Amino acid sequence: MDATAEIRALLKAFLDGYVARDVSRVDSFMELFDPGAEVIGTNGSRPGDGEWYLDRKGARELVEGDWEDWGDLGFDPEATRIRILGRTALVSIAATVTKRIGEENYQSYLEYVKDYIDLPDISAKQKLHNILRGGTNTVFELNRGEKFVWPLRITAAATQGGDGSWRFAQMCFSFSTIYFPDVRIIE
Repeated sequence: MDATAEIRALLKAFLDGYVARDVSRVDSFMELFDPGAEVIGTNGSRPGDGEWYLDRKGARELVEGDWEDWGDLGFDPEATRIRILGRTALVSIAATVTKRIGEENYQSYLEYVKDYIDLPDISAKQKLHNILRGGTNTVFELNRGEKFVWPLRITAAATQGGDGSWRFAQMCFSFSTIYFPDVRIIE
């Protein structure tokens, strides 16, 4: 099998895991990643903080959380862009995450607000701004329907080990946006 076909097989195994979302198999799924794999989730902002994992053990937390709470991941491994550079493969994937979110989200948001209000070290003004923004987003998005489909980009680097097998050495999940990004550094 040529390197591109082997990478497509690696991608299919990755997608199959995300489709099945069987948390009892997360440890075997993580074998698709190099032990030192760096995996950056959509909420990763700084190395080692939040969803910016610096090894396979940490990345397991991201995968397990995705399988428990995220929507359905979809992409076509055959339509994925792959560039082979010796024993390294660079991959870019156009994907989607689909989830149904209904009226129960109004109650979920109110529960979040109850907990958020009690957080220390956040000013009342900042709390009110965040609550208003989140409330407005909740009302706006739920008014557009219960089926949410978010476009997602996944970029990855895979390396070929001495035994000839390919594993992910790095992966980054990112959502595209046309408005101001949700995370901002205030100086």
